[in-house]
Amino acid sequence: MPTPKKIEQVAQIKELIETSTISIAANNAGVTVETMTAMRRALRDNGVKLRIVKNNLAYIAADEAGMPQMKDVITGPTGIVFGFDDPAVAAKTFTEFLTATRAPMTVVGGMLGDRVLTADEIKYLATLPSKEVMIAKLLGQMQAPIAGLVGTLQAPIRNLAYVLNAPQVGLVTALKAIADRKAA
Repeated sequence: MPTPKKIEQVAQIKELIETSTISIAANNAGVTVETMTAMRRALRDNGVKLRIVKNNLAYIAADEAGMPQMKDVITGPTGIVFGFDDPAVAAKTFTEFLTATRAPMTVVGGMLGDRVLTADEIKYLATLPSKEVMIAKLLGQMQAPIAGLVGTLQAPIRNLAYVLNAPQVGLVTALKAIADRKAA
């Protein structure tokens, strides 16, 4: 018979699974309380949550949330990192903390939406720039051809303005050059 406390824990885990954009499962064996506290603080500063879970409760929550494939990444003593906005931020914050502190925690896998991620895919995701940077790069790529077209269309008018603003000797020489081109 499940206790009210366990029912509440399952409900909390289920809510985190349903509302997160990414969840990263990591083996937390050997992590000290001080390291765990520092990790939670660093993650919280970036809008990411860390939850240490009992596997059986996480399995039940995953089934209730309609994400049974999440059970594949929950093995051993598990801590799950939940990201709610940009998935790359959660992966980057978590992996950077593990690297900086040399915490003995290892990434097992994760979920991005309903897709199962391997540990290598999460490490790759952590190397990606943020969503805002990627959007800015995309917009820059989309704007480049238009800027080139505008420059090409403005060139004749700009060149005429240069000629008209040139000293009189330059104007006569430029008009002669134009006349010679038309004659040829």
